[in-house]
Amino acid sequence: MDIQRRLTLELRNRKPGEVKDLVLDNCLLDDGKIGGLTSEFENLEYLSMVSINLVSLANLPKLPRLRKLELSDNHLSGGLEVLAERTPSLTQLNLSGNKIKDIHTLEPLKKLPNLKSLDLFKCDVTMLMSYRESVFALLPQLTYLDGYDADDKEAPDSDPEADREGLDGVWGENGEVIGDEEEEEEEEEELDEDVIDEDEDEDDEDVDGEEDEEEEEEEEDDDDEDGVEDEEDEEDEDDDGEEEEEEEGEEPQHGEKRKRAADDEGEDSEEDEED
Repeated sequence: MDIQRRLTLELRNRKPGEVKDLVLDNCLLDDGKIGGLTSEFENLEYLSMVSINLVSLANLPKLPRLRKLELSDNHLSGGLEVLAERTPSLTQLNLSGNKIKDIHTLEPLKKLPNLKSLDLFKCDVTMLMSYRESVFALLPQLTYLDGYDADDKEAPDSDPEADREGLDGVWGENGEVIGDEEEEEEEEEELDEDVIDEDEDEDDEDVDGEEDEEEEEEEEDDDDEDGVEDEEDEEDEDDDGEEEEEEEGEEPQHGEKRKRAADDEGEDSEEDEED
């Protein structure tokens, strides 16, 4: 992909002045010079042009806010004075894998007062005697060379000073961020409140569930009592029916007694007539 098309994709309908980070790695350059990149990218802070067959920095536009520049795996052998002229705020520069052979080629970098980190891995200059001592002597503002300081202490993963400048909070005397702690405390309080609310909701649900169970048990008890009463009523009805049947069964007995009495009277009357 050519660099002009890549720039169009990276912009994503934004204006060049709105872009702070720009990655153009592995783009194709016909003449080995930067194309398409203009001074309209005035707010650019990070630019990466790794492995784009770059031979010259002559077409690099002025980028006053640029702080980190990645130029590794290209074919640069000099012309670093362009960086001193057009990227005055540069703090990190990666020239690993280029054609830099001489210490004096790095001399223009002395005009970059904010330069703290320089990488020259796989450059021929690293094979020279007293390479590290010579570079630190040439560039006194430098803190890290190839990832290590003058005392061979490894550089941290990030630059604390750069991180501080990018924070929105206000720094206190002891390095603490004023404002951020308050936001963190507020977030923790909100989380605690959310947890409490969830616990209360769960308690309410448990109470409601217990009340529903109690109501169901009461309804079942009522149903059992109604069933017992219905059974008692049925037993009373059965008893009433049995009493009625007994009464009906007794009536014929009285009738038989009356009939016998009548028969006895008839016999007595016949005996009287015979007399």
